[in-house]
Parts: sequence; structure tokens; C-alpha cells
Amino acid sequence: MDWQKHFPELAALEPGTVRLLTERARMVQFQAGVTVFGPRNGPDNLLLLLEGTIRVQQLSEGGREIMLYRVLAGESCVLTTACMLAYQGFGAEGVAETEVSAVAIPRAVFEEMIAVSPAFRQFVFTAYSRRFNELFFVIDEIAFKRIDGRLARRLLALPAAEGRVSVTHQELATDLRTAREVVTRQLQAFQQKGWVGLSRGAVELRDRPALEHLAAAG
Repeated sequence: MDWQKHFPELAALEPGTVRLLTERARMVQFQAGVTVFGPRNGPDNLLLLLEGTIRVQQLSEGGREIMLYRVLAGESCVLTTACMLAYQGFGAEGVAETEVSAVAIPRAVFEEMIAVSPAFRQFVFTAYSRRFNELFFVIDEIAFKRIDGRLARRLLALPAAEGRVSVTHQELATDLRTAREVVTRQLQAFQQKGWVGLSRGAVELRDRPALEHLAAAG
């Protein structure tokens, strides 16, 4: 269980649970762009991510993607947890944004550990509670925060090389849970004010103080 160092919360696992994981869990890998799970798949395994990022998103009837959250290295997917506990299929899909390596815990092992291991139950429900609170923050952002302030905050949070952020309008829209057209209109408004410069696949941050002021206010 060399991978356990990625999940310090599992250090409290009982010896019998550790043996079960060692014997039954397996390593899996996914290429970037692969759909890791979705409505067409049943939740057969709980994934503990060691490397990479999975974007959990829901598709509208019109085909628009709404990102719910990202699963990062050192985290598990709480949607999978919920589906396993409720014996339901996925209502959303998880897409590998990068190459992903993870530990897959089969459903039968998951159910046994939930039943007999207090340490594993605490690990699972702590992660579930943390993500649930994050989703409340997302709802608050979408319902009560202005899109211009949210966009400014997102641009400032992304890595910039010499003031240039490599990102598409669609990627920004996905991150902000809005439509690409909304992001495009707002970026064009920023450009007219001289705050940003727009080019294919990139945004140049020309007036960071103005964006920071908007981000703080909005």
C-alpha cells in the first residue's frame, strides 16, 4: 500500500482492512479525455486518485456541460460514493482532464469496509461532507454572484505566463458553470475597457488592478 501516503486519513485503518485493501484493490490508469464513468456505467469501483484530475460534469438536454466539481490527486469521488451507498446509477459523468492514475476499490470491498471499519467510514463521510459544503459554495456563487466578478476571479486564479493565460472561452464557461456565449460577451466587455486582450485560446491580462478590484467587489 505505497499509495496510502496520498491519503493520510487512511493511516488509522485497522490491520484487517489494510489486508483487504492490499489484496483486492488495484491500480488503474486513464488517458486524458477518457470518460471514466457516466450514466451508461454502474458504480463498480470507488476511485482514490493518485495523480491527475477528473472533471465531474452534468450534461443538459441541449448538450451543454455544467461542471459540478473536480476530483484531484489525494481525493475520492463523492458522486461514486453516493451512488454506491444508494445503489443508483450515475446522474453525471467524470472525464479525465489529464492522465489519471488511481486505486480502484471494488464495490464488494467498499461495502465490507463500510460495514466493519470505523476508520474507513470516517474517511468516506468526511470527504462526502467536505464536498457537500463545497457544492453549497458553488450554488451561492451561481445564484448570488455577478458573472463579471466571477470571471475576473477565475482569470486571476489561472496560471499566467508573462500576463497571458492559456484558456478557451469554453473552458472558462465550464469552470464558471455558464454558457460560452456569456463568457465571450463579458470578455469582449473587458477588452473594450482595456483590461484584457483576446486571442485564440488565450487571454492577456492587461490591467490586473482593475480585474482585482472587480473580483473583490463582485
